[in-house]
Amino acid sequence: MPNVLRLAVVDPNDKTREDLKAMLLGLDVVWLEAECSRYEFFPDVVTQTHPDIGVVSLDSDPERGIELLNTIRSTTPDCALLVVSSSTSGQLILQSMRAGAKEFLTLPLSGGDLSAALHRIGEQKFGASDSRNRNCEVIVVAGATGGVGATSVAVNMGCMLASREGNSVALMDLDLAVGDADVFLDSIPDYTLADVTQNIARLDFTLLKRSLTKHSSGLYLLPRPVELQDMSIINGDSIEKVITLLKASFTHLVIDLSKTYSEVDMAAMQMAAKIILVTQLDVPCLRNVVRLLLSFEQYEGLKEKVHVVVNRAGLESGPISIRKARETIGCDIYAQLPNDYRTMVEVRNNGVPLFEQDPKAAITLAMLGLVERLSGSSKETQEEESGEAVAVNESSGWLNFWPRGGKQKKS
Repeated sequence: MPNVLRLAVVDPNDKTREDLKAMLLGLDVVWLEAECSRYEFFPDVVTQTHPDIGVVSLDSDPERGIELLNTIRSTTPDCALLVVSSSTSGQLILQSMRAGAKEFLTLPLSGGDLSAALHRIGEQKFGASDSRNRNCEVIVVAGATGGVGATSVAVNMGCMLASREGNSVALMDLDLAVGDADVFLDSIPDYTLADVTQNIARLDFTLLKRSLTKHSSGLYLLPRPVELQDMSIINGDSIEKVITLLKASFTHLVIDLSKTYSEVDMAAMQMAAKIILVTQLDVPCLRNVVRLLLSFEQYEGLKEKVHVVVNRAGLESGPISIRKARETIGCDIYAQLPNDYRTMVEVRNNGVPLFEQDPKAAITLAMLGLVERLSGSSKETQEEESGEAVAVNESSGWLNFWPRGGKQKKS
């Protein structure tokens, strides 16, 4: 998804303001930070909420609207101005531009015109050099089954990303019933995902960050609800709103999924840029990977986001090689994390990330390599087990783990 732009709207006319809000809320590139029904109050709204764009409707009083544009340009020059009006007067358009408006759109608005104007303002305001800082990359971490270490991957990935200069990173725990990301971070949060979901309409960026628990690494945690009853208030629609707000607030969002692949999990996956599917080298896990990849084909573009990561590689009880795993699942292994039971137990019990517990451990270095690869800062690829490319034969590999007799669909 593109950059999320924070908007504040002023329009004294209730009808046109509601119509404008409805159109804006239908765009996934904006977050409506504030609305105002009085021209005279809008400068204070802009000062308090710091929106990227101020949307000003002139129809109620064009003269006062132009004065407002001049005021905001002088007091809050960082706020780009977008003007809307039912008038097509060339003089009014010229006055608006001279008063500081970046765009002038004629009512009634079309979604295409509005999106294009927002895109142009975003490019003018942030520019290509700042685009990477403005983008938020959403990374979902999922497990092929329970107990494969998906949460440890998500937590340590988040901490490593957060420790880097220029990054602001949030971790959301979507294992709504038994999530334990807070245990890994030795945190006792004051607020949870349920609190944020219930108050999403009233949250701004300052209040959002106050609702999260900040770890010493710089990572912000949004944990699962405390009460099981609170799970019912979290659904696909509400989680999309929470993710949108987090995207507008952070450079990275890491989401630790449950193992149920519920409506909430699927909504998060569809909003993600990358999906890390954590597995181990055993028959039950690899069979689940096959099953999940088959299921993901039913969602446009979802399977293409998936990167399979083998955890606890080298485990003595694992009879399946990396080469066989590739043949079984029908795709490459994105990364391998070595088995290091002692270090991971210490990490969990002490509530500290890997790079603090044992920065030179093989598991720490492998996790760092995964983060670098996901961030695009490393050009190195995973070494093949045999040192050479492996040809994948789908017909004799991955579907063989499926029960015989059922109809199968090849990718």
